Amino acid sequence: MTEPNWDLYRSFLAVLREGSLSGAARSLGLTQPTVGRHIEALEQALGLSLFIRSQAGFLATDAAHALQPYAETLASTSAALLRAASGMGHEDTQINGVVRVTASEVVSVEVLPPILAWLRDRHPGITIELAVSNRIENLLRRDADIAVRMQRPEQDVLVARRIGDIELGFHARRDYLARHGTPHTWEQLARHTLIGIDKENAFTRKLQPLLGDLSASAYAIRSDSDLVHLASIRAGLGIGICQVRLAQRNPELVRIAPDLLNIALDTWLAMHENLRSNPACAAVYTALAAGLDDYISGS
Repeated sequence: MTEPNWDLYRSFLAVLREGSLSGAARSLGLTQPTVGRHIEALEQALGLSLFIRSQAGFLATDAAHALQPYAETLASTSAALLRAASGMGHEDTQINGVVRVTASEVVSVEVLPPILAWLRDRHPGITIELAVSNRIENLLRRDADIAVRMQRPEQDVLVARRIGDIELGFHARRDYLARHGTPHTWEQLARHTLIGIDKENAFTRKLQPLLGDLSASAYAIRSDSDLVHLASIRAGLGIGICQVRLAQRNPELVRIAPDLLNIALDTWLAMHENLRSNPACAAVYTALAAGLDDYISGS
């Protein structure tokens, strides 16, 4: 077997994600024939059929699905190598480099931007890649360099700092409550327009025991996006759950029945221990820790 080079695996992943040579070519900035040659060369080198060619596009075979996680690991490692190399070889004292940060939707949109603005003012040579995701990125595989997580990291090779608890509670806009009244019991709450999740996930399964008798059918506005929940509360659509600190920024939002629901999200900042000596990663980690501390404490 001839060992394929990285370009072939990169084209393989692009075709897997896009489902066609043309889509893969656009995403990679290559020509369609070039991507086609890459796929043929990879299949020949591996002795495997990776795609079924059809009018609907390129359909991945079982072999392609089996190889996908290994190719994704190569992609993550390659990206991490380039980020690490971006901060090397500079003779001046300015910190330079690319740092990939991952955080949830709400934290990425509502909390991190002012922290990153402060960081950029002091370290303009640092470029931030912000991966917005509610799933836990794999820091060991280097999908990201630094992660803001709502649970304690379990891997020993991660540098982790507990930031504190981000508090959640029921909120609504004042004019909504003026029209419909303020609920004080679960029974009263169930008669309101409630904003909640569409599909069950691991977090909502943990949350459900805290929600009294409320079920999925009780929600009049349903979405799996926390940003949609927040925007709906701000628009006066009804009552939903959001971060208490975010609601306190808007004088029109009122917290409802804290005795009914008071959720604390255990918040952590984590990165791989190998990045401790990387000046750019260290600077970003320090800035995020300070900024998140201020956010949680209300400073």
